[in-house]
Amino acid sequence: MMNDRRRLYTAAFLRALATGMAGVLLGLHLARQGLSAAAFGSVIAAGLLGATLAVGLATWWGDRIGRRRLLLWLSGLSALGGLAVALSGDAALLGAAALLGMVNGMGRDRGAALVLEQAMLPATTDDAGRTGAFARYNLLMDLGHALGALAAALPELLRAWGGVGEALAYQGAFLVYAALLAAGLPFYAGLSAAAAPARALPDLAPQSRRVLWRISALFAVDSIAGGFLGAALISYFFFERFGASPAVIGALFFGARLMNAASHLGAAWLAKRIGLVNTMVFTHIPSSFLLLTIAVAPSFEIAALLFLLREGLVEMDVPTRQSYVMAMVRPEERTFASGVTHLVRLGGWSVAPAFAGWLMQVAAPGSPLMVGAALKIGYDLLLWRAFRGLKPPEER
Repeated sequence: MMNDRRRLYTAAFLRALATGMAGVLLGLHLARQGLSAAAFGSVIAAGLLGATLAVGLATWWGDRIGRRRLLLWLSGLSALGGLAVALSGDAALLGAAALLGMVNGMGRDRGAALVLEQAMLPATTDDAGRTGAFARYNLLMDLGHALGALAAALPELLRAWGGVGEALAYQGAFLVYAALLAAGLPFYAGLSAAAAPARALPDLAPQSRRVLWRISALFAVDSIAGGFLGAALISYFFFERFGASPAVIGALFFGARLMNAASHLGAAWLAKRIGLVNTMVFTHIPSSFLLLTIAVAPSFEIAALLFLLREGLVEMDVPTRQSYVMAMVRPEERTFASGVTHLVRLGGWSVAPAFAGWLMQVAAPGSPLMVGAALKIGYDLLLWRAFRGLKPPEER
């Protein structure tokens, strides 16, 4: 089981490296291919649509197909999609490649492989070690995203050191993207049958159904709040409010990802002492109050410091939330539970940004931060009230 966990960790880290790099480079590469802003926006949207459809497939059919088999197919298609993006300059072909290859331009992994890996991780440890396993998983993912963002300098390095042209340099970067995704294939292929069983979708137990629908409704509120606080919107806030340059904002977000990564281990330590639900709530509420102060900070330096402090707390609910959901359903229900909660989050993230942009335009640059923070505080209070008495096995 330890070997299975290491395989999942390694494949997830490689995928996060690729995702972090593509998040920075995809729009630039498509623009250099001669695509208009509307055209490359459509390509990015096609990639997100492909990711959403794949999450739906993993949710309802992942166990029937077999988790290992589906992970292999997802990795293979993603690598082929990256290859097509590297080599094609036609907008229609790029859109089709992004859709089928689930090309992720968001800089963070939110795809179907995440759903399957989260369902598999609990089987690689016991109840006492489950939250720690999720913490290390998320630590590696955030490190991969951060290092992938730094790897976005690859085209410039290829031009400076290799003497290649700009177009060829970007093609080379996306060939590396495809290679990183393909590199996960042998790790998935080596997973044991115990970690990746193939079975039909089970009927949810009444207790699992109650927990899943209640917590999914609350996650919908949190994800809508998160949609007001996306990286692109916060980047725009720092630019519009303080005139920060893209290079400075990029360095700030690299620091934020490192704070996210470190916080996962802190979350596992804290959860052992005060419980999963308390850790989710009592770290999330302070992060939301910090967000409110960012919106009214008098200078960039103060706002940046508050932002980094906030990022050191805001992700502590991620491994604890994942661990809690997986603990509260039966092992055979974990893929479905992971998929449903993930789809809810994708829906919320897709709805809110348009409203956030409108608020920035008609009110103030910091207004989405205030709305998002208020919604998150309300979510935390409702979550604590609904689930504080419902304990996972290791806390009973």
